[in-house]
Amino acid sequence: MLGSASEAEDAVQEAWIRLGRTDVSDVANLRGWLTTVVSRVCLDMLRTRTSRREDPLDVHLPDPIITRGEWEPESEAMRADSVGLALLIVLDTLEPAERLAFVLHDVFGMTFDEIAPIVDRSPVAARQIASRARRRVQSTAPSSDRDVRQQRRVVDAFLTAQRDGNFEQLVALLDPDIVLRADGGALAAASRVVRGATAVAGQAEAFSFSKLGLSIEIVLVNGNVGLLARRPDGRLFSVIGFTIANGKIAEMNILADPDRLSRLDLSAIER
Repeated sequence: MLGSASEAEDAVQEAWIRLGRTDVSDVANLRGWLTTVVSRVCLDMLRTRTSRREDPLDVHLPDPIITRGEWEPESEAMRADSVGLALLIVLDTLEPAERLAFVLHDVFGMTFDEIAPIVDRSPVAARQIASRARRRVQSTAPSSDRDVRQQRRVVDAFLTAQRDGNFEQLVALLDPDIVLRADGGALAAASRVVRGATAVAGQAEAFSFSKLGLSIEIVLVNGNVGLLARRPDGRLFSVIGFTIANGKIAEMNILADPDRLSRLDLSAIER
């Protein structure tokens, strides 16, 4: 609902504070009560975020969730429940009520009768705004190939072509309408949006991992195959999430903000 680990923690904390101040002895469904409270807190946070956003053209990526690149059945089940970066980026363009109605219904399976009071709409209106959000998502967010083994093959081929400086092969692996987003945070020069296979291939050649002296680790980023790039001293340089659609790379989303990288939860890959 928020696309931010720190804001999600704040929302849960606020919900617990409200729980502590409320007599819930007569609440028949405590889970439903908590879901409603957390959802309303998230809605307020999204509205505040929208009102304080000064430049809608800033490149800001959601917090990535990093897990091991393992393909056992348990990992597949976990991945099926994940929300990809491509979807989260589109959700950031929705109005707060649209985002909440879509997520609560399409991701968490809540009914519109349950969603309506959270977004201060009638059930019919809640259904309408969720449908509007769904059309926006379906027309904008690329649908990722579900087979992570196939994703891995495409990413491996990309890394090989980049290492070898094979520009033609790089272009062949990219969707013609690929979008590359880089979020450098305070490093404004590192932030950019690049569109089109030729332009993105040029970026891949210019900023190859070998030229920059970076080591890479293949992981899952929000359930899809991605990369961690590290400096020689082990510090994170960037996190790259790939969206593979129809066997080609449709999106590359790169978090290179040093401050946010230092606060990423990497416990799932360090065990």
